[in-house]
Amino acid sequence: MILNMAQMGGDDVLSGATTGRMVLADLLKATASEPPVVTPVLLNFEWVKVATSSFLRESVLAFRDAIRSRRSNFYPVVANVNADVREELEDLLSRRGGVLMSCVARNDEVVEAEPIGDLDPKQRLTFDLVQQRRETDAGELMRDFAATDPVKSPTAWNNRLASLAMLGLVAEISQGRSKRYKPIFEGV
Repeated sequence: MILNMAQMGGDDVLSGATTGRMVLADLLKATASEPPVVTPVLLNFEWVKVATSSFLRESVLAFRDAIRSRRSNFYPVVANVNADVREELEDLLSRRGGVLMSCVARNDEVVEAEPIGDLDPKQRLTFDLVQQRRETDAGELMRDFAATDPVKSPTAWNNRLASLAMLGLVAEISQGRSKRYKPIFEGV
């Protein structure tokens, strides 16, 4: 799903908390029906020149938090942000201590994907391992990295994976009582 943020905000300059909350309502309306499988929601900023912190906080971050708190199969991702919007997002995320998935999409195809913001070293390691393995779970990571990571139970790995899923950086797939994790984008 690709949503045009300039169109949703009614301008190529997106500013203010009020406009952000109006866009949030439209984003939630567009994602009201739950998909059966993992579905990235690309918030396409390609035609946006400027987006203020207040707009981004009340629209993009509030949308990500609302979607992830309901454990949806939707995964919000900011797409095609210019340098100014990216800088605004980085500043906002550094103040909140958060991370957000971003990508570059061309002709409706994602060609690059990376998080914006800083992950702590353990989360970064876990994120990178999910990207490399394409799909994994806490038990596999504990077993394969017992020699280099002093963790003796899968709980720490599970917490790291669940945290990354709540941030929308990896996809969580429930299989009965167990959960597996995979990158949001295949082959990127």
